[in-house]
Amino acid sequence: MIDLKSMTESELEELLAGLGQPRFRAKQLFGWLHQKQALSFEEMTNLPAALRRQLSESCSLTALTVERKLVSSLDGTVKYLYRLSDGEHVESVLMRYEHGNSLCISSQVGCKMGCAFCASTKAGFVRNLTASEILEQVYMAGRDTGEKISSIVMMGIGEPLDNYENVLRFLELIASPDGLNLSHRHISLSTCGIVDKIYDLAERDLQITLSISLHATDDAARSGMMPVNRRWGIAELLEACRYYTGRTHRRISYEYALIAGVNDGRAQALALASLLKGTLCHVNLIPVNYVKEAGYEKSPKERIYAFQKVLGEKGINATVRRTLGADINAACGQLRREAEGR
Repeated sequence: MIDLKSMTESELEELLAGLGQPRFRAKQLFGWLHQKQALSFEEMTNLPAALRRQLSESCSLTALTVERKLVSSLDGTVKYLYRLSDGEHVESVLMRYEHGNSLCISSQVGCKMGCAFCASTKAGFVRNLTASEILEQVYMAGRDTGEKISSIVMMGIGEPLDNYENVLRFLELIASPDGLNLSHRHISLSTCGIVDKIYDLAERDLQITLSISLHATDDAARSGMMPVNRRWGIAELLEACRYYTGRTHRRISYEYALIAGVNDGRAQALALASLLKGTLCHVNLIPVNYVKEAGYEKSPKERIYAFQKVLGEKGINATVRRTLGADINAACGQLRREAEGR
């Protein structure tokens, strides 16, 4: 079956031309898929009945099923566990801020990267998500809540740059003026550091916010936590980041998960400041989420803010991530692991 929701408007034109349809039908169909978000071909009432029948016989409309939905009583954060058409599961998290709703979405079923502190990788990698499956997480959250999604964070299950072509297609579709028309400036993509794709992304100048999961200041420590560092060390990664900011003029956000007794000392704060000195950057300090297999413990609050203070004294802008949805374990990966376990 043809995955219509993953197709661009020009691809739809080509498909419909093969069915003897005029070009304007592609714009109508694209609008039904991405603006009106039709759930069936029968809803597409300005398309001829014969065309709707043809499409239903050879094409599919990607849909996700909400298997579990948790709503935080503390701050209204919503966590979704979706079941895909093949029975696999992914998660997304809707976070409510004063400036609008931000949705954290997944890009893969599982993850290959093997980061020690991450729950998403523990249940193993199964497959990449299609562009339509990534999109549908955004559409589903909007339909379910009746609220506008103001920004998107690609920081859920999976490594976005390991599913590069589908992620690029998602970015193209989500920003289409004939679709949701969400500016790339409101999209953040988080990567553990796949260097060749960072260079390629820089050349495309998409104006997204690039977030780098750094989490350590020397190769030995980072390689122990993040196997990707054995392929591309910190120096090589930061060189790619400098190239990215030079090409796009976009500030990079460096994610740094603070782990008690591992990477949260004054020496590491000074080393991080030295690594990032003179770059267009922001540091996002994250109290690490507890993952049973890793055995890592969250840094005490006083050490987190002491770390932030050192960075500030060295001229590095740093903030401490606000914890949302604490009562529903809103970090991605937990619900999928439970579902796969069942």
